[in-house]
Amino acid sequence: MLIKHKLLILLTLLMFLPNNCIVEYTPLTHEEAELLNVEGLITDQPGVNIIKLSKSISIWNKQVAKPLKQCIVTISDDLGQIYNLIETNNGNYITNPTTFQGVAGRKYTLHIKTTSDPVNYSYSSFPVEMKPVPPIDNIYYEKKTYHDQLPAVEGCQVYLDTQDPSNNCKFFRWEYSETWEIRLPYNVKNRVCWVSNNSNDIFIKNTSVLGEARIIRYPVISISNPIDKLSIKYSILVSQFSLNEDEYLYWERLKNSLEQVGGLYDQVPASIPNNIFCVEDPNRNVLGYFSVSAKTSRRLFIKDSFAGYDHQYENCITDTITGNVIIDTLKGINSFIWMIVDSSDKVPPRRYLTRKRDCGDCMARGTNIKPDFWSDDKK
Repeated sequence: MLIKHKLLILLTLLMFLPNNCIVEYTPLTHEEAELLNVEGLITDQPGVNIIKLSKSISIWNKQVAKPLKQCIVTISDDLGQIYNLIETNNGNYITNPTTFQGVAGRKYTLHIKTTSDPVNYSYSSFPVEMKPVPPIDNIYYEKKTYHDQLPAVEGCQVYLDTQDPSNNCKFFRWEYSETWEIRLPYNVKNRVCWVSNNSNDIFIKNTSVLGEARIIRYPVISISNPIDKLSIKYSILVSQFSLNEDEYLYWERLKNSLEQVGGLYDQVPASIPNNIFCVEDPNRNVLGYFSVSAKTSRRLFIKDSFAGYDHQYENCITDTITGNVIIDTLKGINSFIWMIVDSSDKVPPRRYLTRKRDCGDCMARGTNIKPDFWSDDKK
């Protein structure tokens, strides 16, 4: 999935007037009110490919972009075949997995026709070749001590190695999806869960300036919170994509733009060249990119011991009930109170309560359904 573009840049000028009022200043710009925003990626993997369409809004508008519906979206290849995409919801258009799967070496073109606006336009991408991608050679981690926390904790840095001996793939991009197991320290109903998170940064590498397409110790993620992510078991699935030079330059410029502070004169995403144009009006700006990439993935499991101060649940108990009090209404979960420790068989009887849902129900953070790829071995 393509990274969400930061299309909203807010600028507020504080002016001290005689009556100490604060007014908001909006500079005049020649920006178009609404632009087509395209988030699209097709790969050589089986399954559904998604093209997401939306309308951008003025960078001074505090609302978010809205989905663009009722479009006619197709993909054509260099053999003359045309594939119709199906509209689902929220501006998503998907390929039919039974009739379409990308092939490395083939060129693909995206076509979009709007039908719901007072003035409708046709858009097209330039033909994009799907470059082959090599497999990821290795994913591994090294322990690392983080001194920015007191006391210092031990986490890890995840790296990957990859290479393309044929030197066909010189530009790389990566995404990851991480999953970790959590276990509450109390014997509650939903005690074991799995939390997942997807990467939200841009990871790219250019090997064209090197003698060979070889990447060693590329840093994927730094995990500095071992009690949360690494205390039980952790998994990361890294996906590697092939890029052509034009798309690499797009991601590089977008990365540089998003890493800037965001001042008035900084580069904004609308100024980043892409590969989509308006057929009727080539001068009409379009946001986003139609990505065509071969894809390969590799998973790493981490089940190790990491030193750290376990303070995640130290403030869970917020109340205690002592004595033979009937509290059947507190068993389980309601909107306000969770019973996390039932010591009614002790003398004197006690029940320990919490008002923090994540202390009494792990589903506040994740799901209690074990992922298909999870296993109970030590890998």
